[in-house]
Amino acid sequence: MNTTPDYPAPATDADIAAVRAQLGRPPRCLRAIAHRCPCGNPDVVETQPRLADGTPFPTTYYLTCPKAASAIGTLEAEGVMKTMNARLAEDEELAAAYRAAHEDYIARRDAIEVLPGFPSAGGMPDRVKCLHVLAAHALAAGPGVNPLGDETLALLPDWWAKGPCVPVGPSDAFEGAGQPSERAKGRAGVESEETK
Repeated sequence: MNTTPDYPAPATDADIAAVRAQLGRPPRCLRAIAHRCPCGNPDVVETQPRLADGTPFPTTYYLTCPKAASAIGTLEAEGVMKTMNARLAEDEELAAAYRAAHEDYIARRDAIEVLPGFPSAGGMPDRVKCLHVLAAHALAAGPGVNPLGDETLALLPDWWAKGPCVPVGPSDAFEGAGQPSERAKGRAGVESEETK
């Protein structure tokens, strides 16, 4: 299984405060930080597979950054999901890679807790239902795992370029919380063809 170095990482008090500010509410089922934005804040969290009452939680990788979420919402409004769904129906190689992404998602979730028969997320393995989930999975898993998540990320502007989405605490607030993943470092220096 492909893993991103240093992640998932334990959430510090500063991380939890940042996620709370990003969401405008306390995070539910937060288990770990799955990816960190180049600005220093978490942008993807890993959640527990079940709520406190035992109900399955639908999203293992949750995109928390409101700037990234807004940019992805724009892609959805522009019809990117419709185009991706049409390609899935026609491109056997893409469909096979997307099914493999689904299996990766379930394997990662089941490594935390097995949810027998519970689906993955984002519409996987047969359709695209939520680009936010696919992007979160791609950031958490690293490049080459979720092809449509990777495509979504490539279509996004550099959401962190104008500064963090919420104030970052004192410079030592994130000490020991892990550094941005290689995926984030690479993404920070790459401008997609679509955004040039």
